[in-house]
Amino acid sequence: MRLRWLTWDVTDTLLRVRSSVGEQYCREARSLGLQLEPESVERAFRLAYKSQHQRFPNYGLSQGLSSREWWQHVVQETFSLCGVQGERALEPLAERLYRGFSGAHNWEAFPDVERALEQCRRLGLRMGVVSNFDQRLEQVLDSCGLRKHFDFVVTSESAGVAKPDGRIFREALRLSGLTEPSRAAHIGDDYWNDYRAAREQGMQSYLLQRKGAERGVDWGVPPEHRLSSLDKLPALLS
Repeated sequence: MRLRWLTWDVTDTLLRVRSSVGEQYCREARSLGLQLEPESVERAFRLAYKSQHQRFPNYGLSQGLSSREWWQHVVQETFSLCGVQGERALEPLAERLYRGFSGAHNWEAFPDVERALEQCRRLGLRMGVVSNFDQRLEQVLDSCGLRKHFDFVVTSESAGVAKPDGRIFREALRLSGLTEPSRAAHIGDDYWNDYRAAREQGMQSYLLQRKGAERGVDWGVPPEHRLSSLDKLPALLS
């Protein structure tokens, strides 16, 4: 059955951070006179993020948090783990980092993205985004020059649920107007959140495994459903 729609994951599929989180956090910290090692900050960030995600999944929306507050807690905990104390000092730093990760200053598109999106549009496909991102995603995509390609953007914050929960894909299908999920395909880099979750809703899907990225378990995904770059996608779809 001919495809009519594509939905896309964002982080590590369309966009990547320009430099490591540790480096970007340290850059902002230096502006306040704090000298830290990026590797130590990176480790602390991963611990803080994991802890926050476990206690308050999907930005703590169901527990009364906003995504801004959620990220501010992550930043403050990251620097606390690095020995930086004082809430008053960390509050402006957390705010600056929140704003900094709202656009192209800290995010960039992979080299194959613009070309692939243009070619998919020329195939007559309409496109949307399904991402476990917060309310900043529209601004991030616009800043990186990609928002123009998409009819809609569904984030886990706007949907109230995060991938792999099928409700976020059903919201995307509702926005597309499709009554046959098999006429939509989802592209992403995570087996559970993207490839399998979309298929469980009756959609087609492709798993992006970029060269140099950690591949992890193979999961038995057929070769024709795997992409080593987005350059291969338009030919598969046509």
